[in-house]
Amino acid sequence: MAVFLLRDRARFARLLKGFPPGRKAQSYPLSACFNRKTVSEKIKIIEVKSEIGAGTRGASLGVEAMKIASLDLKSDFFRKQRTIEVEHVNELLFNSVEHVHAKFIDGVLIMEERVCLEVYEQLFDDFFPLVMAGDHSTAFGTIAGIKKMHPRKRLGVIWIDAHADIHSPYTTPSGNMHGMTLAMACAIDNLECQINEPKAETVDYWEQIKQVGVAGPKIRPEDIVYISVRDLEKPENYLINRYGISNITTDEVRQSGPAAAAERALKILTHCDLLYVSFDVDSMDSRISSGTGTPVPNGLSVQEARIINTTLAADPRLCGWEICEVNPTLDTENRMSENGFEILEATAGVISARL
Repeated sequence: MAVFLLRDRARFARLLKGFPPGRKAQSYPLSACFNRKTVSEKIKIIEVKSEIGAGTRGASLGVEAMKIASLDLKSDFFRKQRTIEVEHVNELLFNSVEHVHAKFIDGVLIMEERVCLEVYEQLFDDFFPLVMAGDHSTAFGTIAGIKKMHPRKRLGVIWIDAHADIHSPYTTPSGNMHGMTLAMACAIDNLECQINEPKAETVDYWEQIKQVGVAGPKIRPEDIVYISVRDLEKPENYLINRYGISNITTDEVRQSGPAAAAERALKILTHCDLLYVSFDVDSMDSRISSGTGTPVPNGLSVQEARIINTTLAADPRLCGWEICEVNPTLDTENRMSENGFEILEATAGVISARL
């Protein structure tokens, strides 16, 4: 009689019961219940082709654009990697906007729950979740999934981005939810800087989102380190100053060098048990490519972004990495996708080498 590990039994039970929302049926082939992973199989790519939280359309195409870039660059990366896709709800974008201070928040809630569950499942099965996402709002689902797996561990977040993404429905100037991701994760409303009066249904959805994964905040604001954030509104500046959130600017990256900047971020978070890195391609300079929804001048070069991400990837505490906001509809000759893919491939190589 075969003897199964508890984890194998749990996986087999999921096969018998069916799959949670967002999971494709081929995610767990029967052989996966019994085979042990080799080193090259310890990364699982999670594709999140959602743009429900963005203000500009097209980020949902970023995953496929990076796959095309890999072919143009003669890479076999996607042939070697195991992937799974989270079902999206982009069809809701054809509906009218009902929540002006948190656009399509009902769909965002669905996506956060699905991404959270997928990340949790992959961590439970001893995979490293490497997320390729559309818009940045679903990064909260990644954070929630990590916290669901490790509820007693302190999670640090390194947010490589042009934007702070710490607005709430009470402070947002746009209503686009990819600008609220870290407020979801910290469960921050920032009522001190309130400029909006969201309707009761919006507030109800917002409160539900903050409970995804595990109840309450998933991270502390002081456990965030920004890199290259440079497009800020007053409510975000208020929170950065109130909580002492570190922001390693592009100029500081240039002064110290990208590897030293990454090491500085790691040092700031030495008290954290686990780390998650979220890389928004708009952290790179707008002159590199227009292929993202919110380009901002004075950003990182491709080489600087690659060195920062690969340096961070070598830290043994890193338990999740994400790339997002590639928008090929705004691009020329798929340049941003190629740049993003080169960084993705290099970072995955470092992660794989240490697993």
